[in-house]
Amino acid sequence: MLIADTPFTPEEMTPEQFRMLAGQIEMAIGQFIVGQREIVRGVLTAVLAGGHVLLEGAPGLGKTMLVRTIGEALQLAFARIQFTPDLMPSDITGTTLIVEDATGHKAFQFQPGPIFANLILADEINRATPKTQAALLEAMQERRVTVAHTSYTLPEPFLVLATQNPIEMEGTYPLPEAQLDRFLFKLIVPYPQLDDLIEIAARTTANQRNSVPPVVDGPTVLQMTALARDLPVATPVLRYAARMIQNTHPDAPDSPTNVRRFVRYGASPRGIQALILAGKIRALLEGRLNVAFADVRAVALPALRHRVLLNFEADAEGMTADQIIESIVTATPEV
Repeated sequence: MLIADTPFTPEEMTPEQFRMLAGQIEMAIGQFIVGQREIVRGVLTAVLAGGHVLLEGAPGLGKTMLVRTIGEALQLAFARIQFTPDLMPSDITGTTLIVEDATGHKAFQFQPGPIFANLILADEINRATPKTQAALLEAMQERRVTVAHTSYTLPEPFLVLATQNPIEMEGTYPLPEAQLDRFLFKLIVPYPQLDDLIEIAARTTANQRNSVPPVVDGPTVLQMTALARDLPVATPVLRYAARMIQNTHPDAPDSPTNVRRFVRYGASPRGIQALILAGKIRALLEGRLNVAFADVRAVALPALRHRVLLNFEADAEGMTADQIIESIVTATPEV
């Protein structure tokens, strides 16, 4: 542990201590991130669930600063990868080089890339070509990379926090569906309110810059994730989440009318995993030891908005994935 006055070790984690540590992490982040409480809570939920996060928003909204602040508060090995059109897959995963030792003997040696860290900031991920974006697929799903027919295990915890500009902006590439599905959450970063803008100006135009106080370390994050996974989920809640995922598909018997009209593909089984895992974290953050229907509903938008793919008619009608998901939540009964 990194807090001197904390009277317990990660092996002795309890739900009460989980909630206390999570609150301290949020407080530490809040000292440097103005407003955006829902975004901070969403990123923290995904991180404690062991999942990856995609942050979408216009430039200048503090997405990169948020990821850096979280990395400092969690004391994780941090690496930033700036995605550009000329970035190559080997620039991310690493490559095998010929090295020569003191005796003159030459041999192949793997040089790890920046992906061998605990917290990866994939900055402006949609500015790289699909070939380069695909370099993250194996890492995000299996926590390993394969180079020259050899697999290398990534450190734990391993988290990808990616930022992207809206896809309508020039010089961006839409992320492949397979990669989108590997993100636990997709969070939309809103524009700051007036009071927040004033506070941002006051903080960022002064000379003083304090460091982010460390709260937990990597082993503690892993213990918090393990504690959340041990939280039981009642069968009716599991059925509710499963029905919600089924209703994202246009050919499901109970799907709403606008799903059948506007949705091209629904959520994969990773969708229900995201609902349940995030629901467990939310329950613990609320001080409960059971996942409620309300927990599943609360995480539906960030867990599913990137997994519901709309058709051309939806684009023509101005329909958004969030609107589709809200109608699914409304139409899905608890029993």
